[in-house]
Amino acid sequence: MEKIQVKTPIVEIDGDEMARVIWKMIKARLIFPHVDFASQYFDLHIKNRDRTDDQVTIDAANAIKRYGVGVKCATITPDKERVEEYSLKKIWASPNGTIRSILDGTVFRKPIIVRNIKPLVVSWEKPIIIGRHAYGDVYSNAEIRVPSPGKAVISFSPSNNGGKKEEKTITHFAGPGIIQGIYNTDRSIRSFAKSCFRHAFEQGMDLWFSVKDTISKTYDYRFREIFDEEYRENWFTKFQSANIKYFFSLIDDAAARIIRSKGGMLWALKNYDGDVMSDMIAAAYGSIAMMTSTLVSPNGYFEYEAAHGTVRKHYYRYLNKEETSTNPMAIIFAWSGCLQKRGEIDKNSSLVRFSNMLEESAIDTIESGIMTADLINVAEENTNNVRVDTKGFIDEIAVRLNKKIESLN
Repeated sequence: MEKIQVKTPIVEIDGDEMARVIWKMIKARLIFPHVDFASQYFDLHIKNRDRTDDQVTIDAANAIKRYGVGVKCATITPDKERVEEYSLKKIWASPNGTIRSILDGTVFRKPIIVRNIKPLVVSWEKPIIIGRHAYGDVYSNAEIRVPSPGKAVISFSPSNNGGKKEEKTITHFAGPGIIQGIYNTDRSIRSFAKSCFRHAFEQGMDLWFSVKDTISKTYDYRFREIFDEEYRENWFTKFQSANIKYFFSLIDDAAARIIRSKGGMLWALKNYDGDVMSDMIAAAYGSIAMMTSTLVSPNGYFEYEAAHGTVRKHYYRYLNKEETSTNPMAIIFAWSGCLQKRGEIDKNSSLVRFSNMLEESAIDTIESGIMTADLINVAEENTNNVRVDTKGFIDEIAVRLNKKIESLN
């Protein structure tokens, strides 16, 4: 079969460490032999971000706004140790956070399901997608370590002279303690709601939303209020026609319902809740390396990546010429998701079909018993199970993919 031609450029965002090594393998063995596309390439290797004062990250995000679809490799978010390791100028911000902010996007994480790896929650039959509002809250907080008795207040001073200053007492400290102040904005919450309703509609899944507005009667209630408004004004009829539902529940009740459910819903959560629950869902389905991550903007921009990090320990083994059996599934699905969305937008059915065949080939490989080390440990026991290294796993997928493509001729 001739290479599939892609008319619109794809924004390709390269990354760090073992994820970068696997990225190159996947392109060489699974993508480039079959697909011809113009790549708007941005190198987010930590040294290049440092060299450009992180301008390359901003440029990559703006390129996604131009072309609509991007695919991103895992990147280092440096701490003091990483600054020393890579001789960086400073502790740079999270690339994911920068891109999310520019695209005004919501992160959706979805497990990759295979038959021979059963979820730890035995009732789950379908994937559960976590929609995380990755903005504000505890991740952009202000904190004070209270050293002695005193009064803690929360206050707001309007920018315009005519406004009235508001102030409330938090508590009177009788001794040492701690204070934390968090915030969010109507604009960001509304974008979050729009992205969640859009993604649930496109996935054909019920949308669940959970906060604790019985306790947080202003902060959490505002989230619920905006979600309700968005549903009534823009999605009620669409959801009814698609036979899907919007369901609100307090987060503690929703967590209990999720455990007893069969899965198959998109669960929208605030920033911290989504951070915690996405890792819980990933572990319960088998492995964080089997978790996709999609950034969806209410403006119609999409960025696909793996939910895991740069796999640092495996990278050091790789540099020492040791065998690595790193799971590339989430990175493969980042590429397939990106190509599928590009195909949908461009009405390129051949590209969509290729994306589906790539995913099927990857799943077939695992279900045939050929796996990386992390999956061997959680898969159903079978005498046919074979542990392979990263390259061997990708090669096995390539064999199956080639057979599927040849069958079309």
